[in-house]
Formats: sequence, structure tokens, C-alpha cells
Amino acid sequence: MTLYSKIIGTGSYLPSRRVTNGDLMAQLAANGIETSDEWIVSRSGISARHYAAPGQLSSDLAVEAAKKAIEMAGIPADDIDLVIVASSTPDYHGSFPSTACIVQRKLGMHNNSAAFDVQAVCSGFVYAVSVADSLIKSGAHKNVLVIGAEVFSRILNFEDRTTCVLFGDGAGAMVLTASEEPGILATKMHADGRHADILSIPGSLNAGAISGSAFLYMDGPAVFKLAVTVLEQVAHEVLDKAGMSPAGIDWLIPHQANIRIMKSTAKKLGLPLEKMVVTVDQHGNTSAASVPLAFDQAMRDGRIMAGDTVMMEAVGGGFTWGAVLARM
Repeated sequence: MTLYSKIIGTGSYLPSRRVTNGDLMAQLAANGIETSDEWIVSRSGISARHYAAPGQLSSDLAVEAAKKAIEMAGIPADDIDLVIVASSTPDYHGSFPSTACIVQRKLGMHNNSAAFDVQAVCSGFVYAVSVADSLIKSGAHKNVLVIGAEVFSRILNFEDRTTCVLFGDGAGAMVLTASEEPGILATKMHADGRHADILSIPGSLNAGAISGSAFLYMDGPAVFKLAVTVLEQVAHEVLDKAGMSPAGIDWLIPHQANIRIMKSTAKKLGLPLEKMVVTVDQHGNTSAASVPLAFDQAMRDGRIMAGDTVMMEAVGGGFTWGAVLARM
């Protein structure tokens, strides 16, 4: 019997604190930095984002999203035999124990399931789904919980208006299960370390202190230029692997980073904008959480239906990028 992986549940969670462009303008003005709603929207398409409460960790957001995904999947949490968390803002600075292990504990899972984190920045969720798909197809695991969770508000420099206005916090989750019917049709992951410096946190932990900067740095024009190129390329790669054309895509869910990049991708694939799921306007860039957040929203409002073909794709620091083509 040929095994496939299939998406059977999705969930998402946004912290309660919603920060509009107006709210952010007031905060930046207190730091002597001027910006405007028009400036932010015209460059990114973002009108609002959510910030985690003090003490609220990536694992806390992840657990809330996971509970909803597990509920939709209709399986007990202890039937999950692997937890993968994609995050650039793990609970612990040293990155261990993994946020996935913390999520496992907070979900009350005591079945000795495997758990680990994936770090590919904004591409993290796409990477994690690709890994989950391979492990299910191999027969190693049956039910996999995949989560993207971020608290980027903690790594933003609020004296740099070119980056601090772009990012938000949130989490999205999926449950994938072994199936005799194709669900994940094709995946592809890429990285090019030559571009590592254009999106990074250029600091490291040394003797209990940060050496370098602990704030996010981004060369916006360089990231934009690379993103619009690789997103089109990787979309065609997974379509070719699945033996499909862009016309077969019912929904495009790109990484929610910048509306101009997203529109460019849809245009290059010949897809009408009505087929693209957009949440960047209200969520901002939630890094590894952005794709599953958008996916869950489109699932729960009835846009994504059984039988639909969905293209997920993302780019992130590293420089990383990838895509997943799925049939619901």
C-alpha cells in the first residue's frame, strides 16, 4: 500500500493585543521617529498586527493553535506521534529544550511521541510540513502535529521604522495523517547561505550575554528582489512534480510578508488575486506562523473546501524558501 499524508485539521491563534498602524505611530513618535499609516500600507499592505502579552511565549501561542487543529482533526492528542514546531523565537535563548517538547508537555501528551523544532525563519512551516510529509510516507509516523509560532515583537528594534512596522505575533497549526489517498501532492525546499546576511539577528549568546545585536536586521530591497524570483520558481517546481499547471491551483497561500511580493507571485503564476488568501493586512508578517494562520482562516470561513488544491509557499532568512502543494 502506498502511503500519503493528508491535512485533517487546522488551527490558529492571535494574541489579544491588536496594534494598529495608528497605535504604532504613537509608540514610535515617543521615540522621536515619524511614520504614517499611508507609508506603512503603501510599502507592505499592513494595517494592524498582534503582540503577545508580557510573559506569553511562543509555546503558549502554539498550544492554543494546536488545540484547535486537534479538535478539527477529531483525534485524541495522544494519537499524535510527532510534534514539529517551526519558530525563530523559541521559548529558550539557547534553543533547548525545544519549543516542540514544551508544547508536548503543555498539551498533556504523555505518549513518548517524538518532538523537535525546525529553524528556517519564515520558511519554517513549509519546511516542517515537508519533513512531516516525508516521515508519514516512510511509515515512521502516522499523525503529525505541525506548528508555526512566533513572538517577533520581542526581537524588533522600535527605533528602526523599516522593520518594526512589519512584524507581528501569532501561531498556526496543522494535523497531518497517513492516508491511502493523496493529500500532500509535492514539496520542495531550498536554501542559499550566500544571502545569510540580508535577513538576520546578528548576535550570539556568549558567556550569558548577547554579543552583537539581538534585534532583527533586514535589507528590504535585497529580500524583495530575491523573494519575487524564488517564489515563482519554487511554485513551478512543485507543480511540475505533481504534473499540474498553475490553472489547477484553487488557492494560493504565500508567506504573508508584503502585499507587493504576494501580488507579484500571483501575477507571475497567472492567478487572479481572488484566488490568493491575504491576511497580511491584519496580521503583519508573523514569520513561520503566517502560512498556517492564513490557511486556517480560509478553512474556517469556508473558502478552502474538500477537493481544493492549495499552494503554500514561503521565503525566509538563511536565505530559505520552499513550497507545498496539497489537495484537501
